[in-house]
Amino acid sequence: MSESKSNTSVFNKIPKLVIHQPVFYPALITIILSVVLALIFTDQAQSSFENVQNIVSEKGGWIYTLSVNAFIVFCIYMAFGKYGSIRIGGPEARPEFKSTAWFAMLFSTGIGNGLVLFSIADPVRDFMNPPRLSADADPTAIAQEAINFSFLHHGIHGWAIYSVIGLALAYFTYNRKMPLTIRSAFYPLLGERIHGWIGNLIDVVAVVATLFGLATTMGFGVGQINAGFTHVFGIPHSLLVQYLIILAITAIATISVVSGVNRGIKFLSEMNVGVAVIIFLMVLVLGPTAFILKGFVQNVGSYLINFVDLATWSGAYDDSSWHNNVTLMYWGWWASWSPFVGTFIARVSKGRTIKEFVLGVLFLPAMVTFLWFSAFGGTTMLGLIDGDFSLAAAVDDNISTALYVFFEKFPLAMLLKILGMVLICSFIITSADSGALVVDGITSGGNKKTPALQRIIWASLAGCIAAALLTGGGLGTLQAAVTISGLPFAILLVAMCVSLYIGVREDFNLNRRRTKLKDEETYKAMLKKILEEEQKFDPEGRLLKNEIEHTESK
Repeated sequence: MSESKSNTSVFNKIPKLVIHQPVFYPALITIILSVVLALIFTDQAQSSFENVQNIVSEKGGWIYTLSVNAFIVFCIYMAFGKYGSIRIGGPEARPEFKSTAWFAMLFSTGIGNGLVLFSIADPVRDFMNPPRLSADADPTAIAQEAINFSFLHHGIHGWAIYSVIGLALAYFTYNRKMPLTIRSAFYPLLGERIHGWIGNLIDVVAVVATLFGLATTMGFGVGQINAGFTHVFGIPHSLLVQYLIILAITAIATISVVSGVNRGIKFLSEMNVGVAVIIFLMVLVLGPTAFILKGFVQNVGSYLINFVDLATWSGAYDDSSWHNNVTLMYWGWWASWSPFVGTFIARVSKGRTIKEFVLGVLFLPAMVTFLWFSAFGGTTMLGLIDGDFSLAAAVDDNISTALYVFFEKFPLAMLLKILGMVLICSFIITSADSGALVVDGITSGGNKKTPALQRIIWASLAGCIAAALLTGGGLGTLQAAVTISGLPFAILLVAMCVSLYIGVREDFNLNRRRTKLKDEETYKAMLKKILEEEQKFDPEGRLLKNEIEHTESK
C-alpha cells in the first residue's frame, strides 16, 4: 500500500502538460513520421522534393515575386497611413521592453546565422558566376551587382514577410484579446471557424514549418561551427563532434527557454548584438575603413536605384535557372521561418505603435544587414577585383570555412575567429530557444503559463531532428521541403494582409464613431447647460424675479 502511495506521489510531481490536443499531437506525429521517412527513404525523398521544388519554382515563382513586393507596399501603407498611430495593446499600452532590448531580440531571432554564413558566400558566388552579366564584363560592375543581389535576398523583402505576420499576430493578440496563435490572424476572414479544424490545420502547419526550419538552420550552423573548430583548433570534422555541438546548443537553449523571455532569451539576444558589434567594429577599424564606409553609401544607393528591377526580375527571357534556385529559395526560406519569427516578434512588441513596429522590424534590421554586408561582402569584392581569389576557393571548397579564411586577412585573426564561432553559436541558440517558446505557445492554444517540461520537449526535439538528419544526410531534403512549404505560406500571408486590414479598419472606424458620439454627447450637454443658463434671464438680460429670490436665499 505504501509503495502504491509512493508511486502515486511521484506521478503527481510530474507537471501536467497544458496542450491544445488537436494541434499538439498531429504536429508531433507529423514531425516524427517525416523525419523517420526522410531517414529511411533518403534518396527517394530528396529526388521527390527536388522535383516538386522545380515545379513550384516554374509554376508558382511569380506568386513569390508579387507577394514579397506587395508585403513591402502593405507595411509602408500601414505605417505611414492613417493607421500608423494605432498602438498595439490599446491607447494606454506601453512597451514591455526597452527599444534596445526589443530590437536585439527581434533581430537575433529573425536573422539566425545567415548574416554570418552568407555575407561572404553570396557575393562571392554571384561574382564568380554572375546571374545577369557576362563573365567578361567590368569586374566593378559585377561586384556591385553581386552586392545588390545580396541586399535583395537578405534585406527589406525578407523583413517585410516577418513584419506582416508579426504585426497581424500582435494586433489580434493585444488589441482583440485573442490567443497568440497563427489562426487568430484570420479571424476577420474566417470568423468563429478559426476555432475548428481550419484553425487547427493552420497551427499544425506553422508548428511543423517552424521545427523543420529551426532544425535546418541548426544543422547548417553546426556544420559551420565544426568547420571553425577544425580550421582554428584542428578538431576533426565528424558527426561525433557535431552531435556534441548540437547537445551543447540544445542544453543552453533549453535553459534559456525555461528561464523565459525576460531573462534567458533577452540576455542571449543582447549578447548576440554585442558580439556582432564588436566583430563589425574590429573589421571596420582593422580593415579598409574608408572603403567600407564609402561602399556602404554607394551600395545602398545602387540598391535603391535598381530596387524595382531587382525585385521584379525573374529571368523570364533567359534559360538560366539562377532565379529559381537562388531568389525563390530565399523567399521560400523567409516565408517558412515567418510563423516562428513573426509570432516571437508579436510576443515582445506590445505597446509599440504600428509605425514604430514597421520602422523597427522592416527598415532597421535591413539597414544593419546592409552595413554588415558592405563590410564583409564589400571587402571580399575588393580582394576579388584585385585578383585575390583565396576566398572564392574557400567558398567553393566549404562554404562554412569562408568566414575564418576572411578573418585571416586581418590583425588579431585568432580573436576574430573565436568571436565568430561565439556569434554563430549564440545566434543558433537564440533561434532555438525563441522557436521552442513559440511552438509551445501555439501547441498550448496560446497559453503563456505552461510547465517548463513542455518548452524542454520542443527545444530538445529541434536538436534531435537536426542530429537525425545529419546522420542520414537529409538536410538537403529538408532544405528543399522548407523551400516548398514557403509557397503556401506566402499565399496565407497575402490573406493575412487582407485580414489585418479588415480588422484594423473595423476597429478604427468603430473608435472614430465612438469618439464622434462622445463629442456629440459633450456638445449636447454643453448646449443644455447654456439653454438652462439663458432661461434665468429676461429678454433684456436681467435676472428673472424667481432667480433673484433664489440667489438671495442662498
